[in-house]
Formats: sequence, C-alpha cells, structure tokens
Amino acid sequence: MSLLSKTTCAVTSVMMIVCFAASLSAAEPKKPLTQYWVSVATSNMSIPGMSQGEMSGLQGMILGKMAGVGPKRTLLLQLSAPGNPPAAPEATHDIPTGLEMGKTLPLLIPEREKPVRGEEPQERKAEKPKVRMLFYWGCGEAVRPGQPKVLDTEKMSMPDFGKAMAGRSGSGPVPPSQRSGWAYAEWPNRKDQKEVPKSGSLQGAHFVHGNYSPEIKFSVGEKHDFMAPVEFTSVRGGLADSIAFEWKKIPTAIGYFAMAIGHSEKTGETILWSSSDAQDPGYGLLSYLTPADVNRFIREKVVMGPGITSCSIPRGIFKDAGGAALQFIGYGDELNIAYPPKPKDPKIPHEYIWAVKLRNKSTGMLPLGQEGMKEERGAKEKQPAQDRPESDKTDSTTDKMKKTLDTIRGLF
Repeated sequence: MSLLSKTTCAVTSVMMIVCFAASLSAAEPKKPLTQYWVSVATSNMSIPGMSQGEMSGLQGMILGKMAGVGPKRTLLLQLSAPGNPPAAPEATHDIPTGLEMGKTLPLLIPEREKPVRGEEPQERKAEKPKVRMLFYWGCGEAVRPGQPKVLDTEKMSMPDFGKAMAGRSGSGPVPPSQRSGWAYAEWPNRKDQKEVPKSGSLQGAHFVHGNYSPEIKFSVGEKHDFMAPVEFTSVRGGLADSIAFEWKKIPTAIGYFAMAIGHSEKTGETILWSSSDAQDPGYGLLSYLTPADVNRFIREKVVMGPGITSCSIPRGIFKDAGGAALQFIGYGDELNIAYPPKPKDPKIPHEYIWAVKLRNKSTGMLPLGQEGMKEERGAKEKQPAQDRPESDKTDSTTDKMKKTLDTIRGLF
C-alpha cells in the first residue's frame, strides 16, 4: 500500500472516530437544571374616602382576624434541585438587610402527608351543577351590542360550558413542585412563617445555598422590588349605575386587568364582567403573567396598557345584585438569571447549572356600591334623629355594608 493510501486510510479512521465521539456527545442528555423561583406579591383593598378605621372593619369582615390595615407584601420561595435529597437536607436563602426579616430564610422540604386509614368513602354520583351566568366585557358606560353572553348549565353540556368560559391564560413554565427524583424546598414553611414587613425591600444581594443544590447568587434592583399597592383614587356610581373607577399608576406595572362579579338574589344569576375589549372572562389572567404574555394580551386588547388609569363598568349590570366586588391586578416585570453566563462564541460548549426566576404582581379588591351607601349615610345624618324612620335607626349603613360584604365573601 502506498504512503498516500495509508495516509488516506488514517485520516478516514480519525474522522470516523471524531464523528462517532461527536454523535455520542450529542446523544448525551443535558444535566437537569436547578431552578429557584421567587414569587413576589403586593395586595391591598382600598375604598376612596373611607377612613382607616372603617377600612380595618371592612377588611376584618372579608378576610377575618388575620387581615391588617393597609397593603400587604408576600413572598414565596421555591427551590427544585435534581436528585433525591440527603438524609439531613439543608438549604437557606441569605437575604438583604433591607427586607427586615433577619439574615436568612430557611428552605424546608415539605413533609408528605400520611394517608389516613379508615373506611373507603362511598362513591357519590356527581350531580350537574346549576349555574346561569350573564357575562359582560369591555370598559364603557353602556352595555355593548350582543351582550350579555348567557351561559346556562341546564341548556349546555359541561364541556360546552367550560369551553365557553375558557379564556386566555399564561404560556410560561410551571413553578417548581414536589416530584419523584427531585429535591423540593420552600418558604414559608412549618419552621418559619413570619410576615413580610410593610417597609421590607428585596433590593440587594441574595445567596441561596445548601447541601443538595449548587450555590446561587443574584441581585435584585428597584425594578423588581415589591410593587406599589393598588390604590383606587376615585369610584363613582352605585350598583344600578355605570361604575367609573380610577387608580393610581403603579410605576413598575407593565399592564392591568380588572374583573367584577356579583350575584342576583332575585334571579339566581351570577353576573360577571371583565375589562377586556375582546370576549374574555379573565379567570386565567388574575395571576402572574410573563412580560411576553402581557405584551401579547395588550396587542389583543385583552389587558390594559401601563398608561391607562381608569375604566367604567357598564350601567345597570349589577342593579339586582345583593353585592358585587372588583378584582384588579397590575402585572410586574420578571427577572430571569441563568448561570454560568452563555459565552459570546456559539461554538463553545455551554450548559446552565441553575436558573432564577423572580416574578411580580400587585392585586387589589374593591367592594362595589359603597359610594351610594356613603351618599345615603350623609343624607340621613343631616336629618334630625326624631325625624328618621325606625328602620333607619336600626338598619345602619354599617349593617348594609356588612350584608353586602357577606354576599361578596360567599361569591369567592
């Protein structure tokens, strides 16, 4: 065999080995990624013109003794690492001093609930629920042509009813959770459930470390700190009127959405309204959404843009409702960090070890029809006590508010 032939064979053999090695490398699955999610939320209930004492009483009626006056900040930390945890798992999140919650927050693996031994429950035949719903949508003083859309379980199959009620929802990934072959930990937990201070801030350096996950270091800036609370600056109109509401702009919000619900004691119908210009009930929009989803929904005229600060509920849709409530959400931006950073040269092999997702939202609730009650209270207070009907002396505005809020509580 000539030297040229031998060389050709050698080169061919080397190329085959290289290609084989490359194919093996390509076939190798990527290592599972450790994920850390930080879910940040601000919640508030505000009624323009109501004193702090009245607000405290109203919140107590709706939310119970745990309700506090003013905005509330909450935090949910979720860690998911590949592999089963060790016998004595440890993980913690070192936090900035500005959060005012100490030096660190412990991340604990939830205890699995033990099945309760006993008699097997008897199977019950599922009864078809009786629901008749009137669905309205769009900001404006008047009901739009073609509304309401009537949904009735007695005239529709449950799949058709569910399909009619199905609206848009987020397309983002699912948060970490307990699953086989993975270590999952969270805060708050059975060891630590302290409340986030009203003045607490996430800004600064964060460090997550433990004995079953890689070290995770990231920083949070002002843009991704707790959002400002939802504050309604004006609400005009009673349940029989067009209800116009305005809110204070949230500096870091990238979009807004509102949904109102009430129930007619007279007809037994549930009344639903959403701020979407397109037909969408909004059930899938009252939670975290990715910025990409928010921007897409703004283009589709489902979500209101960040520059909008007012909306109106059509006139009379809640006139027969014993109570109604508005749910409101401001969507925040996301912080997404992956380590190690991706090299600029695409030819260099790269594999992420961990990823952090911080998501944000600000929500608010507003009992509807309170403005009419306040006007009625003011007119009655101007009357001499001896001239007021006996029913007015016993059935105070506060009692009417409580009845309304009891109805609202039943709706949710």
